[in-house]
Amino acid sequence: MGRWLSIVVGFLAVLAAPAAVAQPPPRSIFNDWTAIVVAGDWRAHSGGPTEAFDNARRDVAATLEGLGFARDEIVQFSTRPERYPDTRPARTEAPALVQALHAGAARKTGGCLVYYTSHGAPPGVVLDVRGDGGLYTPQALARLVNDTCPDRPTIVIISACFSGVFIPVLANDQRLILTAARPDRASFGCSESDHYPFFDDCFLQSVEGSRNFAMLGQQIQACVGRKERELNLTPASEPQVWIGARLRPILPLWSFPPGAKAVRRE
Repeated sequence: MGRWLSIVVGFLAVLAAPAAVAQPPPRSIFNDWTAIVVAGDWRAHSGGPTEAFDNARRDVAATLEGLGFARDEIVQFSTRPERYPDTRPARTEAPALVQALHAGAARKTGGCLVYYTSHGAPPGVVLDVRGDGGLYTPQALARLVNDTCPDRPTIVIISACFSGVFIPVLANDQRLILTAARPDRASFGCSESDHYPFFDDCFLQSVEGSRNFAMLGQQIQACVGRKERELNLTPASEPQVWIGARLRPILPLWSFPPGAKAVRRE
């Protein structure tokens, strides 16, 4: 009897599981947005492997879902997608980013979000394609968002050293741009032992205490500054926030859903 009871309970649990997966996102302005979340590298600054970028990619994507983005409209990218069958990311390649954002923008017309976490250098961010360690330049990212999301609100978040170099090229009236560092500064948290880069960690830490993306940018700046001071890391990375003139008055009105919080898997 006990054995049959266990079987029945297990069967009912299986039947219930798809219903949990199918839960719609909370009502939000971002229900009609599309997003890509990209891990651009898998190596630490030492050259050894790190899970920091893919941990951030996974948990940022899950957190965006809690902010109202539909799960099917958040496309994840990894340089080693075969390692992560649970989240099923696509392989990080420049044409694939274009295809995914173009397709998403055709389905969802409210706005676009690009989140990119990787190493960076003054010419751009690392986009590692099967070990080649190439760079994705500000001009390439500008073409991506200009071609796929013209004339609509767009949020671009870049977690990488020197990522402030992207702001002058990406800036327009309908964009919010958050970067992990000034154009001339490194950022921190990309070692083999780091669970997340500092900026990504602060993104996740700051969601619950923020009412919208404008406030979130300010909270991230404060969080990164605290972490760097506590660890005596210099020079400070000084994350940047840029908000276009047309977006500035309405961005604070795009509130996060009540009770929004980050998803963090340790």
